[in-house]
Amino acid sequence: MAFSAASLTRWFPFLSWPRPDRALIKGEFWAGMTVGLMLVPQGVAYAALAGMPLVTGIYASLIPALVAVLFSASTRLGVGPTALTSLLIGASLTGLAEPGSAQWVAMAAWIALLSGLLQLVMGMARFGWLLNLVTSPVLSGFTQAAALLILGSQLAALTGLRSDWGALLSTPSTGLFDLTAAAFGLGSLALLILARRWRPNFPAAIVVVGAAGALSWALHYADAGGAVVGALPSGLPAPYWPGALPWSSFSALVMPVLVVTLVSFLETASSAKVESQRSGERWNENQDLIGQGLAKISSGLFGSFATSASFSRSAINLYAGAKSGWATLFAIALVLVVLLWLTPALYHVPQSVLAAVVVTAVTSLIKPGMLLRLWRVSRVEAVIGGITFALTLATAPRMYWGVLVGLLMNLSHFLYQRLHPRIIEVGLHPDGSLRDRHLWHLPALAPRLLALRMDAELDFASASALERRVTEHLATHPDVVHLCLMAQPINRIDVTGVETFAQLLALLQSRGGTLHLSGLKLPVEQVLRQAGLLEPGTGLAMYRTDAEALVALQQLPQPVERV
Repeated sequence: MAFSAASLTRWFPFLSWPRPDRALIKGEFWAGMTVGLMLVPQGVAYAALAGMPLVTGIYASLIPALVAVLFSASTRLGVGPTALTSLLIGASLTGLAEPGSAQWVAMAAWIALLSGLLQLVMGMARFGWLLNLVTSPVLSGFTQAAALLILGSQLAALTGLRSDWGALLSTPSTGLFDLTAAAFGLGSLALLILARRWRPNFPAAIVVVGAAGALSWALHYADAGGAVVGALPSGLPAPYWPGALPWSSFSALVMPVLVVTLVSFLETASSAKVESQRSGERWNENQDLIGQGLAKISSGLFGSFATSASFSRSAINLYAGAKSGWATLFAIALVLVVLLWLTPALYHVPQSVLAAVVVTAVTSLIKPGMLLRLWRVSRVEAVIGGITFALTLATAPRMYWGVLVGLLMNLSHFLYQRLHPRIIEVGLHPDGSLRDRHLWHLPALAPRLLALRMDAELDFASASALERRVTEHLATHPDVVHLCLMAQPINRIDVTGVETFAQLLALLQSRGGTLHLSGLKLPVEQVLRQAGLLEPGTGLAMYRTDAEALVALQQLPQPVERV
């Protein structure tokens, strides 16, 4: 029975939620209201960023958020539309269809379906470890560039620019601007930034959007031809199937799907790790992959776009005191009320105010000192982050090339390091430790001895480097007949490593010398014994500790001086 309950909890994480009582529900209600009041204006704004009908932003804040909170391990994440994912969708579909058209919506739904299916399969196959392939420099470089692209995409709407930037540069004139829209946008931006600084947990977005909508109605801004949200359909979203795509369109979605899958889950990871640190529990990345994948699939099946976990909404949810998924249910209930009865209230909201909501959200992503901090830690990784940043900007709207090139460079750097492990000749330091003999100008441990320590696994990547180091030294020092491997850092060996070990042992035996092994770990020792390379006999000496090895090496016979 216990096994059955554990299995149910694993597949249906919401069964482990705390049972509601009066105190819990009160706290969860206010936390949910705080996040819910942010969801609606951000959802509409991010739908515009993705090139989708504005109401789909509210759809993406409803059913996907419900599915995610029910099936994810991290129950306090603010799931719904996010700036980065929305930008990726809008940028990826540029040139493939007309924004807001039926074809655009169908392709965005396919991105959500395919990305969700990929995350679902990865979670069920326990492939969450693949996230480790994406390093902080790659993600930071992409995020910084994406934030700048988002800002650039919103400047025209924010300032009420009626034409394009080329026309403004060629013939600068205030007549190219809708000054009322600019006043709404820049005024809202200032209020949102001030509110974020002084009251970060206050749902300023809904207050500013509501006030701007009321003022717009009073000024008859829409009747004067101003750009407003306009009529949004009320009621629950209907089930939707995007239909079959031609192969040319489907193949064009492969790269966007991969990058949306990667970036959206990295957004989730950044939020989930904060939650796990607060709760003191281990993050279950595979279950979150399942929950986020199901959320994306549900979003696509209701005609919306791919969702993710918003770092800002998740942080506010935690800051507001959310303890469980009940807070998210209250936030979803508020979105449902808006969708059923209050969408007409959004009619008069100026689109420049939505741009201000997006700009306020992404300014927190911009960190000008990022590359400088990386440079102080690792110049190679700073270069990788810088190239990712530059390529993301240069290849827009196909900005996923920045991430892919960054990943390739990072994997190449990792492989280079594995192929060039740190191998040092050790000597005895006056403090009793074994250190790099040439760096610290130390004498050899014993005459006619080469004592090496390789800080790596003895596998296909590092074996050739060790063999090359030994053979080159023996070729230039024909008097050396002993080799000592300080083997404690070696915790794994593969077939290539076994073959290299056998070659080194044979090489020392041919010179009439001995291969000394110090601190060989049990997993490596077992493999070498199974290969028959640790059989008792001449040519091999093993020591359990470095101290034991030092005593034995210092007793090696001295070379006979020729008269």
